[in-house]
Amino acid sequence: MSAALSLKTLNNKAFYIRLNQADKRKDLKDVKTERFLSEIIQADLIRDVWELHVSKMREYNFDRLVYGFTHFSTDDGLGDPNDFTFLTNHSTDYINGFINDGLFKDAPMTNWAQANNGACSWTHIAKRMQSATLSPGELATIAFNQKHDVKAGYTISFKAPSLRSKGAIGLTAPKDMSQKEVDENWKEFGDEILLINNVVHLKIIALPLETPAALNLTKRQIQVLQWVSDGKTLQDVSILLNISPATVEKHLRLARQGLGVETTAQAIMKTVRQNQIHITKRS
Repeated sequence: MSAALSLKTLNNKAFYIRLNQADKRKDLKDVKTERFLSEIIQADLIRDVWELHVSKMREYNFDRLVYGFTHFSTDDGLGDPNDFTFLTNHSTDYINGFINDGLFKDAPMTNWAQANNGACSWTHIAKRMQSATLSPGELATIAFNQKHDVKAGYTISFKAPSLRSKGAIGLTAPKDMSQKEVDENWKEFGDEILLINNVVHLKIIALPLETPAALNLTKRQIQVLQWVSDGKTLQDVSILLNISPATVEKHLRLARQGLGVETTAQAIMKTVRQNQIHITKRS
């Protein structure tokens, strides 16, 4: 056998070894993703889904996330923050400014998400800065984000299940990563990241949503709303729950106050939208 042929044979063997190793790594990654998706599907609580998702996104070099969803957006914006579901692992200081003080409403990527579906690189912000089309509120939010090392990442805007619903997630890269590095990472893993985030989003909105308004409700108030939504009268509910009709009315009144609505019908519809109760179809 000639030296040239031997070298060619060795090169071919090395190639197939590398190919086999790559296939094994891909198979292992696919198994991990399948296991993750199985755990997401089986989760019963939003907080469990969120913890799994935060851990998974770290594998793709996104260490800080902020997710938001509402069923009650308006023509003028995202609606009442008390109707939002917010999930995040950002610092308390960041949460206080971005969410509690309402800076998210003026974030350039929030504005992009309201008008679009899919994924968008944060190069979108740089392009708008270059074209001088950012509002004072957007510039203030950018400065706040820079202060907290929220500089590079991607935003995913989810397709809405109804006209007034909207959900999105901001994926922030580690502070030592540039946007160019994030974009290169997205070229390789973007399809996987997009799929995983869509599955997680669909799981979250299928579970009882933990909005500030929903968290105002007690277990008993939810029970009473559920029975009334099933067509039961105050007297019926009092017998079923072994409480007085006056107590039933008190629970309904407190539920209306907690949800910020005027009528019991509005309270029922709001809790249905937030998956707190489910209307049973009657033939």
